[in-house]
Amino acid sequence: MKTLLKLEEAALALLGVYAYDRLGAGWLVFLLLLFLPDLSMLGYLAGPRVGAFTYNLAHHKGLAVLVYLFGLWQAALNWQIAGIILFTHSSLDRVLGYGLKHPDSFQNTHLGRIGR
Repeated sequence: MKTLLKLEEAALALLGVYAYDRLGAGWLVFLLLLFLPDLSMLGYLAGPRVGAFTYNLAHHKGLAVLVYLFGLWQAALNWQIAGIILFTHSSLDRVLGYGLKHPDSFQNTHLGRIGR
């Protein structure tokens, strides 16, 4: 089942790359911003509950879609870029096994434990 989920997430990541390409924005921007959502891990400095909340918020695909749709509604390219990058980043994280976090530990995710 994990392999099937990872394949699904890989397909969604490719969809994100395709959507970004259709915007015609520069690839350097994409590469520079792709790992920006990981700054949400700084929430773990305040403890696992806060860290899980900040991480999950920044990696929630529903939020990514809302950000993108807001960009469409406002005809704001920056918001569209942000939504696509959030979506693509979240999909890539899940391909690598980094799921949404439970509040007890960074290693405890909705995809199972990460690490040893």
